[in-house]
Amino acid sequence: MSFLNFENKTFLITGVANKKSVAYFSAKTLVENGADVIFTVQNLEIMEKVEKLFPGKKIYLLDVENEDAIKAFGENLKNEKIKLNGFLHSIAFANYSEGMKPFHETKLKDYLQASTISAFSLVALSNALKDCFEPLASVVTISISSTRATNYGYMGPIKASLDATVAFLAKSFSTINSVRFNAVCSGPLKTSASAGIPGYIENYLFAEELTMRKKALETQEVANSVVFLLSPSSSGINATGMLVDAGMSANYFDENVVSAFSKQS
Repeated sequence: MSFLNFENKTFLITGVANKKSVAYFSAKTLVENGADVIFTVQNLEIMEKVEKLFPGKKIYLLDVENEDAIKAFGENLKNEKIKLNGFLHSIAFANYSEGMKPFHETKLKDYLQASTISAFSLVALSNALKDCFEPLASVVTISISSTRATNYGYMGPIKASLDATVAFLAKSFSTINSVRFNAVCSGPLKTSASAGIPGYIENYLFAEELTMRKKALETQEVANSVVFLLSPSSSGINATGMLVDAGMSANYFDENVVSAFSKQS
């Protein structure tokens, strides 16, 4: 038996859209370590991409804004007698089509949509899958390193809601089984999704300077943390967020960054 013990285990992966995403690196690492994976995607275009990335794996179309579709998906897996040892929730969306605005100018429609997709979908999917989870299954979601010191607009509060949701799901599920819920709270990454956030590249480069190693966080490093939390080896970790930011959160007053600022002022 290996340390991760993924042999003959099945995991549901959401959020794979391309080879740059955390979901892709996590799924690839799971497969390389002996696990089987199944996927949900939001449209046919992404389904074609995932089919090429993971030939022969089961892929399901799923609109997480549709409550009936989520319920039907859960029933479908149950009828197919698919048992899950884990579930990676890597779904997030915010409408930045009008550019980044001050938080107090956030539109209710945009906030509710982003909250439904990015946070509540974890609740809805977990509920729909409750009969498919093995007793010791692990659920992991992808959050951010700081929901306060963020320049992602209204996604900060929504990710804070996601972080709180993890603990409440862990407590709620503890009344029926031993499924664990955790978040990986990642520092800035170079992904296709992040490229759509106004001003992200500047934040990414600044975050790199704040890491203690002066080297940006890599997506594989975040995926490694995801895979560990999905494994039985992390059985003692529940209802928490694992910070993965290469030391950035403890290095806001980095000498080099402070010095560079001082010379410009």
